[in-house]
Amino acid sequence: MDEESVLIRLTRDQAFVLSHWLHEVMMRSDKLGGIVPDRAVWSGIHAISGTLETTLPEVFLPDYARRLDEARQRLLDATGGEEADEMPPKGPPAGDDTTG
Repeated sequence: MDEESVLIRLTRDQAFVLSHWLHEVMMRSDKLGGIVPDRAVWSGIHAISGTLETTLPEVFLPDYARRLDEARQRLLDATGGEEADEMPPKGPPAGDDTTG
């Protein structure tokens, strides 16, 4: 098994918002199995989540909700300001013929 590490770079805002989402999915809503049915993927998800949690002091600050909202807004502003439910649906991956 290849144990060489891979470095992933995120902005602090990206890391903070991703950490919150992972926490919601993994710990609070117990939805990880429905979102990611391949349990082999969970190892990487847990590693990312644990790293973010131990790296970001924001997750322990009393104004967490305000900081999260501000980080989300900066990310939305940087990407055109669209919420996910406002964005047009994405088509199938290249080469994926779903028409049968």
